[in-house]
Amino acid sequence: MKAAVVVANEDVQYLEIPEPEVKPGYVKIKVHYSGICGSDIPRVLHNGVHFYPIVLGHEFSGDVVEIGEGVTKVKAGDRVSGAPLVPCMKCEDCQKGNYSLCKHYSFIGSREQGSNADYVVVPEQNAVPFDASVPYEQGAMFEPSTVALHGLLQNDYQGGQCVAILGGGTIGMFTMQWAKIFGSKKVVVFDISDERLELAKRLGADEVVNTTKEDYMKTAMELTGNKGYGYVFETAGQVPTMHMAFELAANKAHVCFIGTPHVDLSFTPAQWENMNRKEFKLTGSWMSYSAPFPGKEWELTAHYFATGQLKFDPGFIYKKIPMSQAQEAFQLFKTPGLVKGKILLSNEEN
Repeated sequence: MKAAVVVANEDVQYLEIPEPEVKPGYVKIKVHYSGICGSDIPRVLHNGVHFYPIVLGHEFSGDVVEIGEGVTKVKAGDRVSGAPLVPCMKCEDCQKGNYSLCKHYSFIGSREQGSNADYVVVPEQNAVPFDASVPYEQGAMFEPSTVALHGLLQNDYQGGQCVAILGGGTIGMFTMQWAKIFGSKKVVVFDISDERLELAKRLGADEVVNTTKEDYMKTAMELTGNKGYGYVFETAGQVPTMHMAFELAANKAHVCFIGTPHVDLSFTPAQWENMNRKEFKLTGSWMSYSAPFPGKEWELTAHYFATGQLKFDPGFIYKKIPMSQAQEAFQLFKTPGLVKGKILLSNEEN
């Protein structure tokens, strides 16, 4: 088969490699689309892989073409996405159903060969079927949607309150939609890009706030009657938004950091004291899994994609690029701010 193979730092080549074989309990998927995740960028551009050569890709959609002995969850012809985590299922965290915290895991498209290829083989439980009415482009968005929902679950989310979403990226857009599905009083998206804020409004945000505006904090607080936000979700992993989360939180709020910071983070005493004075609860969120594996995050994404309540918009996608041009696709990320949205590597005829 053909695959986009990372052979060295900054060197992705479209090569002929052996087609993976199906073992008992495994499923072979013909890949339609494979998304480039933010975590893939340092893997390619900054020597971030576990080994060379490797086929990356863990946000994908396609069709089941072959099943191994004993497989009952899916059949040939099913339209599927894939949960990329392969937990050990034996450690204490796995035994408790905390698969995201497994210390002995493997990961499709990082620690083993991934979906930037014609075919990918995954364990049966990692294949997630979705309705034929859902386009393959949307099917490749399962993972960001499940990451967003996992954040809500980690943050003990309940409806009826004002919700702040900090960051209008793909995960932020899904977090906003999940907050609405489960009954927010008002959900407000914060970003620096008017284009992303327009997308948020199309997808159902009640209000949007551009944080480059001088008086944005005054506007943001007025939207809550100056009480602050009962739930705050930081999805950008940026220092300013992490500081902002502490300021926007209401008394007794729930604050969740879904975004991952990449630089040192510090708080002034006055900033940090917000947590003391407001007595808010701060939690982190990592990946997107629960028991039974892969979890309700994946099951509910399939359900709400099918009903149309979890919306997909062409604005999610920056470009669809043929798999054969994966090297060129990754080079686009070297220009800061150029890529707005998801790049999907395509095996479909363009």
